Formats: sequence, C-alpha cells, structure tokens
Amino acid sequence: MRLELLLPTLAALLATFPISVPVSVPISVPASAPAPAPTPVPPPATSWPVGTRPQVVRAWDPPPTPYAAGHRGVDLAAPPGSPVRAVAAGRIAFAGRVAGRGVVTLELTGTGNPPLRTTYEPVTPTAKRGERIAAGEQLGTLSPPTDHCRVSCLHWGLLRAKTYLNPLSLLPPWLLRRGPSRLLPLTGTPALPPCRGQAFRTASGDSPGRAEPGARGRVGTAHCRRAPSSRGLSPARPAEPWKPQPR
Repeated sequence: MRLELLLPTLAALLATFPISVPVSVPISVPASAPAPAPTPVPPPATSWPVGTRPQVVRAWDPPPTPYAAGHRGVDLAAPPGSPVRAVAAGRIAFAGRVAGRGVVTLELTGTGNPPLRTTYEPVTPTAKRGERIAAGEQLGTLSPPTDHCRVSCLHWGLLRAKTYLNPLSLLPPWLLRRGPSRLLPLTGTPALPPCRGQAFRTASGDSPGRAEPGARGRVGTAHCRRAPSSRGLSPARPAEPWKPQPR
C-alpha cells in the first residue's frame, strides 16, 4: 500500500482516539527555614577573677581586623601573689607557659558550642589541665608584672572559638556596680569656745547661755559651748519638789 493512502487513515484514527501528552506541572517547594539564632548566654560569672571590685587599668579595645593592634581583654590591678579565681564553673583547657608567661584557659560550662573560654595571665597555675573547677575556686596566683602592664595587673580575656569578646560581659550588673555609699564619722571639727558674758536664748526654747560681751547671738544658732550645770538642772529655773494639787 502506498504511503499517500495510509496518511488519511492515520489522521482519522488520531481524531477518533486523541492521545494525551503529559505536561509537567511545576511543584512549589517551600524554602528551608532560616537557622534559629543562638540563644544568648546569660552572664555566668559570680565573682571577679581577682579582688572584690578591682580597678580596670586598661579596658577592652577590640582591633578593627584580626591582625590589627588592639587590646583583646581587660587589665585588672592586683598585687603579685594575689589569688586568681575562676569567674564561673568550667574545665581547665590549658595551664602552662606561653611566650614566657604563665597562662590558664578555662572552658565555661553551659555556654554553648563552642563554649566560652576565659584566659588569665600572667599566672602561676595551681590547677591542672582537664581539672573541673567550681565558680570562685582558685586557679593560681598572680605572677610579678611583665611588660604588658605598667603596674601589677591580671590580663583577663574571653573567646568563643577564635573570636575575642569583652570579658566584662560575663559579669552581672550587681558585680559591675560600685558598692553602696557609706557615711563616715565626722572628724576634725573644731570645738566651740565656752560661753561667757551676755546671755542669749535659742529658738528651740533652750535655757539661755552666755555669749561674748558685746556679741549679739543669732536666734537658734549657738556660737559657743554652754557649760553644764553642776546639779544637772537648767540654770534658768531650779526644780521644786512636787506637791499635790488641792481639791
């Protein structure tokens, strides 16, 4: 059979039985949700590493770039031999010498992954690597001053992985605040001279004292010290024995 005769037959068959061609339908795939931000760690410190409220002789000054100059920690004034304590509980990650200085590194417990690490130098360590340390427990003693500080100080640092942070952020507000004001006894006040001469009376109605001759005392202000009476009574009006009132 010739091809020209088959074409009409094929066209008739296609019209009778239509062939459905599958069409791909785009499926919308929801975008993956962004990773949740890490939960901020509350200040875990319970004390300063040295002293009670040491003076910060040099503050934290982060460098603009990883290799630029700056101050990657804080310097706390303290005399040599002062006990250096853990500001929070953790594990000793390093205790030894770096560039001729004693250094202790403490990984803080419960501060995420990677954990926060605090560094202390120059320190003569009393704790060993891998040892568990409680908050406030002694890590070592402060070594004599180095060329880092002009005065004896502890350099206290804080890191997460390779990023330096401000170690003062570990301290809660009540540790950063200074202590309450205290009223000290007043010392060195000049004593008032004894009263002599003219009498005067204060505004509170006290018994008259004696002022300097020719001086006019101001009402309510005593310019001299009145001598007490030998009998312990007011010199203006001596006491009388009590008598019952007649009915």
